[in-house]
Amino acid sequence: MGVLETVAHIVELGATPGAASPAGRLRADFQARTGAFSPDDPWYEERIRAFWTDAVTSGRLGHDVERDLDEGERRLLPALDRAHRGLFRAEGDALVDVWSGAELLVGVLDEASRAEVGASSGQVFDARVVGRSDPFELVLLPGAVFHPRDATACIEPVLAAARERALSTTDTLDALLRMQRTLRKLSRVKAAYAYRPEALSPEAPAIPHPAVRRTPKSPM
Repeated sequence: MGVLETVAHIVELGATPGAASPAGRLRADFQARTGAFSPDDPWYEERIRAFWTDAVTSGRLGHDVERDLDEGERRLLPALDRAHRGLFRAEGDALVDVWSGAELLVGVLDEASRAEVGASSGQVFDARVVGRSDPFELVLLPGAVFHPRDATACIEPVLAAARERALSTTDTLDALLRMQRTLRKLSRVKAAYAYRPEALSPEAPAIPHPAVRRTPKSPM
């Protein structure tokens, strides 16, 4: 059983009514960390795919449905638990993680992901890569979230601030997902207003309040 097929099966099992409780708990946690979304949002499909990938890896959904997996699928659970989450840019055949500095040669990805990565010049994207040893391969999981091109330059000082604060990968990349959500919800907001070091904190306002300009009174 391949990694992509195993992930698809876990998601199928997790979406059934019998697994509604763990999936619901994991979704609530994902939205608390990265921002709420609903079926009415234009970016819903992107976010729901990202949620399922998060649930299968960091959320460990596979362990919740383990009894319904076959032996080959169960053997892949440790690899899914160790999935590498990164903020990648494509450089030829390699994916370079601009957060950790890792360079990965990913050999397996689905056709939709291949097309998205191929069209991602000038963008960075939040995704997870799974490695397995038998056979040896690196697999890009579906559910990548692509940050807009005009945010790329803005992201660099955000990452620098995150390193200075010693934030974890999860906290940093989750914060970037909140910033991306802000940019998409407020269509007239420029990337520099949504992608800010100050927005690394979950308690920070989505965008800074504009300075109030007072018009001086005319002399009487």
